[in-house]
Amino acid sequence: MFTHILIVTNGSKESFAAIEQGDQLAAHLGIPITLLGITERLDPAAIDAAHPLEAVFEKAVRLFEARGAVYRLEVRNGSAEKILPVEAGQGDPIVVVGSMGRPQIQRMVSGRSIRHFIADVQQPILYVPEVRIPIRRIVISVGGLGYDVNAGHLALQLAETCKAEVTFLHIVPPIELNYPTATAVNRNWQNVTESDTPIGRNLKQSLEHARSLGVNAAIKVRHGNVIEEIQAEVLDGGYDLLCMGSSYSGHSLRQMYSANVTAEIMERVRIPVLTARFRRENAGEEKHER
Repeated sequence: MFTHILIVTNGSKESFAAIEQGDQLAAHLGIPITLLGITERLDPAAIDAAHPLEAVFEKAVRLFEARGAVYRLEVRNGSAEKILPVEAGQGDPIVVVGSMGRPQIQRMVSGRSIRHFIADVQQPILYVPEVRIPIRRIVISVGGLGYDVNAGHLALQLAETCKAEVTFLHIVPPIELNYPTATAVNRNWQNVTESDTPIGRNLKQSLEHARSLGVNAAIKVRHGNVIEEIQAEVLDGGYDLLCMGSSYSGHSLRQMYSANVTAEIMERVRIPVLTARFRRENAGEEKHER
């Protein structure tokens, strides 16, 4: 059970989308909000100038109080990339972040903040480039390594409360290694849900579980480059939320040399993306690819 929604802002107008979406998420899950304001740059000479967080905090408080939300405000000084992993470790929150509105040169030098967050924050992250309210259609990307399990469970919990439709999406990539299972799936990818393979069984179990919760669910399978096909499905499907696992769930050689699919997708699509790492139940270790 999550303890609260941790929404992050540095005062930029672009970050308010995360506040709006995070407020709705808190309402659906029935948990309180912590709004974490991070002052990344404060000019000591600008004594009479408004604090960079002031306008966003005022607007957020009006939003929270209009709904009767339980919330608290926190302010920290420093780099968001250093502060957020520490603050996210307090309790068991869902972290909600959006664009930090940083200059392009800063993004080019240090990289986009979301890549740092998904690498260093252990808790689930909802990245909000644009607001999608209400959530009516959710797509859950189902891979073959099981890293998407926690993200999928959280997505179904949200689908129940939002009365949203769910699509389980699996991308069959071109064969990289000549394994019998991979060959079989590629040859018959359009009927993978009927195959006696791990991904076929996983998709069917996911569909049955969703329907047992009363969620209207379906399966979609595409073939091709994973990043490009997920992006295409998001564009074609009119979804309000994309849910994915995280490659940081494991520490395999394949992970080290492959693209971080979740980060790439977050930078390409304009709908909220929810990602959560897989963790074994009743154990303190992460799942490793075999």
